[in-house]
Amino acid sequence: MAEKKNLMTKEGKKKLEDELQDLIHVQRPAITKKIAEAREQGDLSENAEYDAAMDEQGKIEDRIKDIQEILKDAVVVADDDTGKINIGYTVKLLDLEENEEDEYKIVGSNEVDILNGKISNESPVGAAVIGHVAGDTVTVETEAGSFQYKIVEAERS
Repeated sequence: MAEKKNLMTKEGKKKLEDELQDLIHVQRPAITKKIAEAREQGDLSENAEYDAAMDEQGKIEDRIKDIQEILKDAVVVADDDTGKINIGYTVKLLDLEENEEDEYKIVGSNEVDILNGKISNESPVGAAVIGHVAGDTVTVETEAGSFQYKIVEAERS
């Protein structure tokens, strides 16, 4: 079975690399210091500060491992000049039924932030617009039914 590549924007990869550096070089040493200070307080069996620091250390180490796994298989989607929508494009879509416009940035699945308008290339809307250009009408298939969108604008962001 082929490994799944983690498609990403340049910005998304950089953000993860920066987070990893912060975790390794700032947060990990800080929590190590907290653990050492808590150990100096004596009896560890009833030391809430020690327990909290150990929990935090576990979370930091888990996040480091997660980011390293994501970056190991990361593939930055290259800029192209075809004009066809891909990861890294911002699209403005007109819902043909509701006559409402929405704007989304298409990103890799590890960069999704729906509250900030970043949707995955694997989401129903993302998958429907990939490979299309401004002016096209696409059908988005969801569990709730099919929806028609016109791509009003599409630009690499």
